[in-house]
Amino acid sequence: MEGEEDYGFSEEEDYYYADDGDSHDGLADNDDSALQWAPPKGSTTKVITKESLLAAQREDLRRVMELLSLKEHHARTLLIHYRWDVEKLLAVLVEKGKSCLFTEAGVTVVENVDDDAPLSSSSTITCDICIEDASADTATRMECGHCFCNNCWTEHFIIKINEGQSRRIQCMAHRCSAICDEAIVRNLVSRRHPNLAEKFDRFLLESYIEDNKMVKWCPSIPHCGKAIRVEEDEFCEVECSCGLQFCFSCLSEAHSPCSCLMWERWSKKCHDESETVNWITVHTKPCPKCYKPVEKNGGCNLVSCICGQSFCWVCGGATGRDHTWSRIAGHSCGRYKEDREKQTERAKRDLYRYMHYHNRFKAHTDSFKLESKLKESILDKVSVAEERELRLKDFSWVTNGLNRLFRSRRVLSYSYPFAFYMFGEEFFKDEMTDEEREIKKNLFEDQQQQLESNVEKLSMSLEEPFQQFSQDKVMDIRMRVINLSVTIDTLCQKMYECIESDLLGSLHLGTHHIAPYKSKGIERASELSSCWNTKLGSTDEYLPSDFQLQGLSVWRMERLFIPLKRKALFHSK
Repeated sequence: MEGEEDYGFSEEEDYYYADDGDSHDGLADNDDSALQWAPPKGSTTKVITKESLLAAQREDLRRVMELLSLKEHHARTLLIHYRWDVEKLLAVLVEKGKSCLFTEAGVTVVENVDDDAPLSSSSTITCDICIEDASADTATRMECGHCFCNNCWTEHFIIKINEGQSRRIQCMAHRCSAICDEAIVRNLVSRRHPNLAEKFDRFLLESYIEDNKMVKWCPSIPHCGKAIRVEEDEFCEVECSCGLQFCFSCLSEAHSPCSCLMWERWSKKCHDESETVNWITVHTKPCPKCYKPVEKNGGCNLVSCICGQSFCWVCGGATGRDHTWSRIAGHSCGRYKEDREKQTERAKRDLYRYMHYHNRFKAHTDSFKLESKLKESILDKVSVAEERELRLKDFSWVTNGLNRLFRSRRVLSYSYPFAFYMFGEEFFKDEMTDEEREIKKNLFEDQQQQLESNVEKLSMSLEEPFQQFSQDKVMDIRMRVINLSVTIDTLCQKMYECIESDLLGSLHLGTHHIAPYKSKGIERASELSSCWNTKLGSTDEYLPSDFQLQGLSVWRMERLFIPLKRKALFHSK
């Protein structure tokens, strides 16, 4: 430990209790492994900026080019076809072989150099598209062997680019699935429409983000202009360098242990009028004349609508206005209407169940917002305590405890929407019997209550005015915060293990995935280096000169990237 400045409110900080010089018996009960410091690992998530976007794309291109000895446009065609998943590409290569790999992606690699030789300057070909003769210098042959006049090729390319098919423009020949060389496309289109050629380049550039399941735009509003790349699992939660934490899979706010589908339904349920409709069903009845909902505000079962119609509250039937306390003149509703009663009871039960989970979710969400304001007061308390002549000089346990409170409060709040759907009938009605559902519900709620109890104790301990206490009392609070932090971390881990193994893991449907629990909190993505490595070995000679990275001006990069940024802003709204 260097000093207090090493212990800020970063989500990357962990607990550093084992190296404290003082001896405290309360620490002996804890598992030593839980308190030992581990060297920080490199971030597995990267932030891609406009400066590093080309370098990120280049990195994958180089891997494929070097592995298969391909030109750049061949490597790009393969990667776009396999959605920039290099591991999947390699798996297909091993399983099916190079020939099948190329055929499926529409890549034609010319083995015989003579077949790819340019047309003789004196030769003339008949274009099969326009049925006109064209000289060698006004016709182009693709690697698949098909040759057409430049005018037909250009029109074909322009149509495909305007249709948004720039990433995979196929040959014009009948039943030919070969992908056209991007250098030829760029060359022919730029002669007639330079702006369209830039649009073509932009589509190729944006394919790294749009077609790549491991890269997504940050959903911040206003948009920060950055993308996030994950290395391992797409079902994770990340933090952009702009500070926004979000679920990488669905791009909504971080919501584990809820699955993306659960959180989508819960958000909709909380924001739309579905529960208002439920309340109306439970507390009102429709007027038999105008069908508007009427709420009963007295003890008499004869109700009058604002339209003037009177009806019986018990059965909903239209009546006259003459009545006594015991009966309505000319009306009898003694018959039991089972369906209507069942419908009302069901709506009532669903409403009360929703209110149970929603009230607890909102309570912990509100607590999180209030506790977030503790940061300033905690810093003030630490400053005052450091000025006192106390034997304890290190107050990192305070900030670490506060970070643990934030993380666990968030887990606890999202555990209630998870429980609402996990033990309801919307998703898993046929997956569990009523008895199994009850057993699993009790198991989960026991863990939830233990976590809730310890989180409240930690919150109360951190709100103590420890800067005013004596040396011994400060030491007691310190031990309490440390022990509670370790306990809460263990309980969070056990809750996630229970969800992954005993609850979701035992189901046949694999549509629900949750982000894994991370003791140190959501990982903050690190900046991807924008240093461009142009040494591509023997394949470098194949690279189009106008797409060499060292020759790409800042002006052109801005022209390519600004539309991408606008598109990302559109998607984030």
